[in-house]
Amino acid sequence: MVKPISGFSKLSKEKKIQWLISTYCQGEDSISKILKSYWNTDTKLQQLHDEFIENTISNFYLPLAIAPNFLINGKIYTLPMAIEESSVVAAASNAAKFWLERGGFKAKVLSTTKNGQVHFNFFGKKKELVLFFNTIKPKLLLSIAAISKNMVNRGGGLLDIVLVDKTKDLENYYQLHCTFETLDAMGANFINSCLEQFAKTLQEEAIYFMPFITSKARLEVVMSILSNYVPECLVRAEVCCPISDLTTKELKGKDFAEKIIRAIAIAKAEPRRAVTHNKGIMNGIDAVVIATGNDFRAVEAGIHAYASKDGRYSSLTHAEIVGDQFHYWIEIPLAIGTVGGLTTLHPLVKVALEILQKPSAKDVMQLIAVAGLAQNFAAIKSLVTIGIQKGHMKMHLMNILNQMQASAIEKKEAIEYFKKNTVTHNAVVTFIENLRK
Repeated sequence: MVKPISGFSKLSKEKKIQWLISTYCQGEDSISKILKSYWNTDTKLQQLHDEFIENTISNFYLPLAIAPNFLINGKIYTLPMAIEESSVVAAASNAAKFWLERGGFKAKVLSTTKNGQVHFNFFGKKKELVLFFNTIKPKLLLSIAAISKNMVNRGGGLLDIVLVDKTKDLENYYQLHCTFETLDAMGANFINSCLEQFAKTLQEEAIYFMPFITSKARLEVVMSILSNYVPECLVRAEVCCPISDLTTKELKGKDFAEKIIRAIAIAKAEPRRAVTHNKGIMNGIDAVVIATGNDFRAVEAGIHAYASKDGRYSSLTHAEIVGDQFHYWIEIPLAIGTVGGLTTLHPLVKVALEILQKPSAKDVMQLIAVAGLAQNFAAIKSLVTIGIQKGHMKMHLMNILNQMQASAIEKKEAIEYFKKNTVTHNAVVTFIENLRK
């Protein structure tokens, strides 16, 4: 039985690894070699990575790829994508090429408001709380003057504080709902600092003022934290073309358009399909979010909540035919930044933002939405024509070959063979085994 360890965080990286191997890996020296093989030979760069998080023992790499030929709002972009899944980058690139010849993508930021809440309990009459809040609101605003000074100077800051009655959902529960504009910063630290100051001021003022309003009422702050659900921070991406322009070697334009619309309708009607439908969208979104140093967990949580905003989990994309025009679009909430956090620390994030031509946060919102729409279009296009596995397994071929430790010659022969034959794991194994015989 493993015993708890005390003072682990104070151990050197070498000693952390030694403890890990002796405790869980039966002293296997190969584990240590694998971990150290992923250390960066540039010690300063490795130290930077070590200090991103706690208790680091190595680096966990994701491939960084690029998807070219994205025509967005009349300008050509190459999107950096960090992801491990086969076929995602190829699908995005194919969608970009498809729409490059059909007018490209249009994208627009609809709103940029972010939010957070001070959650508190109030034991008393609502009208007493309303009177108290209206009395102290100027003090709440003043209390964050030092925190928000730089943000305000750049044109952002707090937009408003609203008292919200949530007692229908939870007894005695109220909140201060606070809205912010954080410009090119994702703004998590700024928002949380403001909220914690509001909580402190609220509690202090309650102790001082509440007895003058009512002798029996009591207020207690539970917590203060930003929300990753940002339905007022929206971006839209879309494509549009004449139905006739959708004609491919598999389908006529009208048939293709109708199949896409039907596929999306199914994702709207059936949550089990919607989850996989939206997962494909997130393949594109997450890959760009990670490459640009943003928080993909926050983005995921917020977008999936938005997919449920009407009471049932549903498709994030939409399609329709208007006259002879095919319209296909996505609208999602995105709270991202291009300054602060990893965007100013991680060297590859700096490169990614350089590739994107030093974009603003609004620019990146649009690019991320386009990546999601492109990924969805590529997936639906495959599903309603040749099926998803043919293209995916072609891209997955190299993974299977690497699992079998295929030589360069074996890889070359396998790639040539499977240009004309169906890729399955068993087929690849059989092919390589026959070669080796």
